[in-house]
Amino acid sequence: MVGSKKGLTFRYVIAFALLIVMVFPYLYMVMNSFADWTQVDKKVVPTEFTIRSYEWLFSGGEAGIARPWLKAFLNSVIVSTASTALMMVTGAMVAFALAKMNFRGRDFINNAVLFQMFFPAIILLIPTFLIIQNAGLYDTYTAMILPKAMSLWAVFMYTNFFRAIPDTFIEAAKLDGASNFQILYKIVMPMSKSITTVVFLFLFMERWTELLWDMIVVRSDSMLTLNVLLSQMFGPYGGYPGPMYAASVLLTVPIIILFLFFSKQFKEGMQFTLK
Repeated sequence: MVGSKKGLTFRYVIAFALLIVMVFPYLYMVMNSFADWTQVDKKVVPTEFTIRSYEWLFSGGEAGIARPWLKAFLNSVIVSTASTALMMVTGAMVAFALAKMNFRGRDFINNAVLFQMFFPAIILLIPTFLIIQNAGLYDTYTAMILPKAMSLWAVFMYTNFFRAIPDTFIEAAKLDGASNFQILYKIVMPMSKSITTVVFLFLFMERWTELLWDMIVVRSDSMLTLNVLLSQMFGPYGGYPGPMYAASVLLTVPIIILFLFFSKQFKEGMQFTLK
C-alpha cells in the first residue's frame, strides 16, 4: 500500500515537472512582455514589471507613427474566419464523397489527396500569386481567402471520421428521401462535432498565424493583417525584445480563448484521432 502511494506520488511529480517544462516558455514570454526593459531576457523571472512594451506597440514603435491596429485585427479576424469556414465546408463535402459515396476513381482521388499532403506548400506559392495577380485580385480580401479555401488535411481528418459512422444512418435517410447534401449537414455533421472542433481549431490557428502569403498579396495599409503589421514594425526594430514578446502575446490570445471555449469537444476529437 505504501509502495503504491509512493509510485503515485512519483508519477504526479513527473507529470507536474513535464507540465512546467511545456508551459514555462509561454509564461516566460508573458512575463518578459511586462518586464522592465532592463530585465528582458536578463532574468529567468523578472522582478520589475511595466506596460512599456505594449505602449511602444500601440504608439507606433520607434517612429511614433500611428498604426491601424484595430483595422489589422479586424482584417485578421475576417480573413481567418472566412478561410477556416471555407476549408471546413469544402473539406466536409469532399470527405463525405470519399467516405460514403461509391463512384469510379474514388480510390485514385483518395490516394491523390494523401500524395498532395506531402507537397511543401511553398512550391505552389509563385503560381498561385501569378493567378491572383492576373485575375486582378491583388490587395483584396479574396486574394487572402480564396487560395486558402481548401485543406487536404481537413479532407483527410473528416474522411477517416465519416468512415466510422454506420452506413445504416445514411441508408435510412435515403429511404426517407434525403439528398446527399441533406444527409451531410443534417445527419453526418451533427454526429461529428468533436472532430469538427479539432479541425476548426487547427485550421483557424494555422490561418491566424499565416504571414508569408499575406505579405505577398497585401500592399495597402487598410488591408494589412495583424501578422503583417507586426512584421513591418519589427523589421527595422529587431533590437526591441520586450515589444516583440508583447506582440507574440497579442497574437496568441485569440487562440487561447478559442481553445478554452472548445476544450471539451477538442479532447473528445483528439481521442478519436489517437485511436
